[in-house]
Amino acid sequence: MPDAPLPTNETAPVDPNLWLEEVEGENALAWVRAQNDRTVAELQADPRYAGFEAAALDALNSRERIPYGAVRDGWVYNFWQDDVNVRGLWRRTSLKSYATSDPEWETIVDFDRLSADEGRNWVYKGADCLRQVGKPARHCLVSLSDGGKDAVINREFDLATRAFVPDGFVTPEAKQGVAWVDADTLLIASDWGEGTVTDSGYPFIVRRWHRGTPLDAAEEVIRGARTQVGVWPMVMEMDDGRVLQGAVKAETFFTHSYWWLPDGEADPVRWPIPLKSSPYGIYKGQFLLSLEEDWAPEGQTDSFMSGDLVAFDAEAFLATRQLPEVALVFRPDATQAVNGVAIAKGAALLSISDNVVGRVMRLETGADGWIRTPVGLPGSGQAGVAFADEHEDTVFLNYEDFLTPDSLLSYDITTGDIESLKSLPGKFDASGLKAEQFFATSKDGTKVPYFIVHKGDMPLDGSTPTLLYGYGGFQVSMNPAYSAVTGRLWLEQGGAYVLANIRGGGEFGPAWHQAGLKRDRQRIFDDFIAVGEDLITRKVTRPERLGIMGGSNGGLLMGVMLNQRPDLWNAAVVQVPLLDMLRYHVLLAGASWVDEYGSPDVPEERAFLETISPYQNFDATKPYPTPFFVTSTKDDRVHPGHARKMAKRFEDAGLPFLYYENIDGGHSAAANQTERAKRSALEFTYLSERLFDE
Repeated sequence: MPDAPLPTNETAPVDPNLWLEEVEGENALAWVRAQNDRTVAELQADPRYAGFEAAALDALNSRERIPYGAVRDGWVYNFWQDDVNVRGLWRRTSLKSYATSDPEWETIVDFDRLSADEGRNWVYKGADCLRQVGKPARHCLVSLSDGGKDAVINREFDLATRAFVPDGFVTPEAKQGVAWVDADTLLIASDWGEGTVTDSGYPFIVRRWHRGTPLDAAEEVIRGARTQVGVWPMVMEMDDGRVLQGAVKAETFFTHSYWWLPDGEADPVRWPIPLKSSPYGIYKGQFLLSLEEDWAPEGQTDSFMSGDLVAFDAEAFLATRQLPEVALVFRPDATQAVNGVAIAKGAALLSISDNVVGRVMRLETGADGWIRTPVGLPGSGQAGVAFADEHEDTVFLNYEDFLTPDSLLSYDITTGDIESLKSLPGKFDASGLKAEQFFATSKDGTKVPYFIVHKGDMPLDGSTPTLLYGYGGFQVSMNPAYSAVTGRLWLEQGGAYVLANIRGGGEFGPAWHQAGLKRDRQRIFDDFIAVGEDLITRKVTRPERLGIMGGSNGGLLMGVMLNQRPDLWNAAVVQVPLLDMLRYHVLLAGASWVDEYGSPDVPEERAFLETISPYQNFDATKPYPTPFFVTSTKDDRVHPGHARKMAKRFEDAGLPFLYYENIDGGHSAAANQTERAKRSALEFTYLSERLFDE
């Protein structure tokens, strides 16, 4: 049987490909393996493939990578993968050693050895370590996924003994959330049995679990509803170290209520902030949050705009349970957006996007309000906060752009000085390359920015093979970033790379995202088409030389582009996509996204989805370019059935297509560097055949 229900509308035609939604079904996997074998054989026969795979693997496994990490009590903790440590090492080194060119690393957990010893396919998903004022970090919850799924188990680890804790906290596998209250107490949201997860597959009941007691005996502290996206535990810390227990209820994907669980009280208390807002924590007693909607606090003089960063006195709220006076911290202009606030011990750092380039500012409270001081950087590239923690006075910044490899900078909170800790040599030949920003005019007149990386002497005669990448959803910004794989496998070959900053993203704040929600989503597609047409108008390329790529929500974009403008591109890499938009809400986490796409169960929203859904709008008479579908069996976020069923439509119509499904890998479609290199080599071999050779 399929893992999702059949359509309930008796007049709707039955989908003949529902059997492909059975993720581990024998027939479905037989079809997948046959497509994998065919596609891999075809692409690996290309003489470029072997070189591409070797180049990608060398870049991904190179020891010349910055070992980004988290600082705890004078140690830098890092997760590292290479050709020897395929599943990776969790390791640490002292801050002093970290600053050298060749740090002395101490292995904490070898996940290859752990997987071998336990006979499991463990993929490391991170570690959450308890921090307490005046006490060293010791208790950690290590998240492990079977093959890369979003569902994980959490196992307690002791940093002092460097071993998993016998009879320590261990959770069953689930899509879950945990938060430390103290060394002996956790808040946990999980799958508690039938009827305890939302329609999206996430938990909605939070319990308080004490050490030494059975998990099923943990006391419930807050619950949401099955119709919500989910409920997760959270804690916030006051400046004096007091821990505020709490939870966040995601009523929809973009609306959240935040709750405080006062000690000794049965009823949760809601933080008085808008449903569309993002808290960043408490700095010098001030609760900082950004707004995704306009806000006029009741009884107050000032009102605020969507996109603003604001603050209020947290202690005053805790004492009165009433909203104190709210103050403006930062208001972005038309080309800016708040990316977030990182709080360190003694500093708060604001990251913004400024015309799609990252900037960092330091925030301080003053007699006349908030003071914002730009953090001096060594150039005009992309910058962001790589590490900051309220228990540590060490701050790391990241700096890069399309042609400049990562640099790790140390920011001195006391002096404001910036010091280069680590910088990388180039991982591809960038000589003669340049990056430029242009604007395309969308159908409704909106100016849509995009970046293009190309050879400085690129002829403007339409001859350049060009790869256009887009996402356009969920307020996710697409910023300039250095990619050794794209550089080696595409730019070095003479191709141009384009990054489109279409609506739906967060490049210009909440309004840029909200302009493309639900029935307004065609604007996003029009933006992407406009960028493609602008590249042709500028004679950078022509349709025969233009390919597109996108994953997840960007995979939906690719599917729509295949249907709406098959004449505009000659290649499409459709990665871990959503494609059946009339059933997406009943597949895995799909129900959580109805606030983005609209619901097929709402007639007027379904009517729009019927016009854009790639699967339903497939038309065998259209001049489709040969697409390449890429997905993962272990993806428990976007169902692999989307890609399978769309590819089957091409197969049944006798149209050419390529298909590759990684049996492991989760939503990234790759569980380790070897798989990432293989997937990249397959994709760029396909793109080279379609755009260089055609």
